[in-house]
Amino acid sequence: MPSATGIPRRTPTHDVYCGANPLGQQKGGGNMPSNEECGIRDVWNHNLEEEFRTIRQIVQQYQYIAMDTEFPGVVARPIGEFRTSADYQYQLLRCNVDLLRIIQLGLTFLDESGNTPAGYTTWQFNFKFNLAEDMYAQDSIDMLQNSGIQFKKHEEEGIDPLDFAELLMTSGIVLVDDIKWLSFHSGYDFGYLLKLLTDQNLPQEESEFFELLRIYFPTIYDVKYLMKSCKNLKGGLQEVAEQLELQRVGPQHQAGSDSLLTGMVFFKMREMFFEDNIDDAKYCGHLYGLGTSFVVNGSGGYLDSNGDNSSSS
Repeated sequence: MPSATGIPRRTPTHDVYCGANPLGQQKGGGNMPSNEECGIRDVWNHNLEEEFRTIRQIVQQYQYIAMDTEFPGVVARPIGEFRTSADYQYQLLRCNVDLLRIIQLGLTFLDESGNTPAGYTTWQFNFKFNLAEDMYAQDSIDMLQNSGIQFKKHEEEGIDPLDFAELLMTSGIVLVDDIKWLSFHSGYDFGYLLKLLTDQNLPQEESEFFELLRIYFPTIYDVKYLMKSCKNLKGGLQEVAEQLELQRVGPQHQAGSDSLLTGMVFFKMREMFFEDNIDDAKYCGHLYGLGTSFVVNGSGGYLDSNGDNSSSS
């Protein structure tokens, strides 16, 4: 059904499946639906500029962006003394993000009611990554290969991070107060995005990290942090989705599918647990597992880390 702005609109995402056999209901070894059939647009070096042109149009109406990344694990541990466990978690994040390269970024676009655009709902950016040259944790690479990530194609056709950052800066989705970012346990996700955008290592101090975050991503809701106020919700993204009776679209442990599921979970949680009204002063800007959040409407907070940071989403 066309919207007032003329961009077709898809019904709320928790009603959307893809292909003849929705994922999780495959029978007898049937073929898995492709990303394209699921409304997930794969972006490589050759179509990067074209897809950003589309995104610049989409974001004018769909101003909630659910985000997920895939990255090559955790390969280093910080040494020294740390003020708190939360400080250790940030230093762990910092040293790994500084050393490693992002593999995938998924962005799903939704409106204020949780509707997604008709056609493509999600853009999955595939970055240049070379298994012969870049550092990684083997268990993470094994998991990503099992999920269908094609590392040979990433090596040959992957997106250059500098090209991506230049287009992202002018896309209308960063540095904008009206854009609301949705994520799940997303310290590493935003760490990699800040590294892309600044082309620099992450700040040594966590407070400076959150200052940068506030500039580039003024409004963030981390679903894992919201779960602290949701009775009986627990676990990772897939487990939470199952508790909410939501069906994944596309393959788990790919950034596009995970970002779409994150968006679905957020809107279902907002409806069920927050009466469609989330208190920004209490929840906005907190990243689960990190010890500082940036100030929103004059208030901030401190979060002791009890996160279960994993090698990828």
